[in-house]
Amino acid sequence: MTTYDIEMDLRPNLTANERFVWVGKPKTGIMLRSSDAFLIPFSIFWAGFAIFWEATAVGTGAPFFFKLSGLPFVCVGLYITIGRFFIDAKKRGNTLYGITNDRIIIKSGIFSQEVKSLNIRSISDISFNQKKDNSGTIMLGPTDARLNMMQGIDWPGVKQQNSLEFIDDVKTVYDKIIALQRP
Repeated sequence: MTTYDIEMDLRPNLTANERFVWVGKPKTGIMLRSSDAFLIPFSIFWAGFAIFWEATAVGTGAPFFFKLSGLPFVCVGLYITIGRFFIDAKKRGNTLYGITNDRIIIKSGIFSQEVKSLNIRSISDISFNQKKDNSGTIMLGPTDARLNMMQGIDWPGVKQQNSLEFIDDVKTVYDKIIALQRP
């Protein structure tokens, strides 16, 4: 998707005097995050135990309830071990970012599109991390360690931190946001 396509997709969300300063989208495909250092071993343990439980229940002729009670744990285990990577990749593939002279627009979703609008002058804490290839993520607002552990997991009740993630030339985009915050 070109810059022009992203602008055209986000344009209906602009007000009369707004203009784009930057538009972009996150890198696509399966990506690892720092939280995966904890989540991958945990998910393998969870899924392994759930599959062991289910296989034992089925193999030993346990009552129907025991066979049935293990299935939700197997499903959750498969999601957190494998499925979450595909859901995250699909969601990022549908995500667009726009920075205007007044706000930051984040449009994303898998089954329906959600548009978030953040007033650029009221965002209190802005930080970024940058990789060697100059790509990275800009965190918008205060960071919470509990939320960082669940970053990238679409799970009911888990609030994701507002961010422009996996973008190219992250420092340049960060500098544009900081410049727009100045009165």
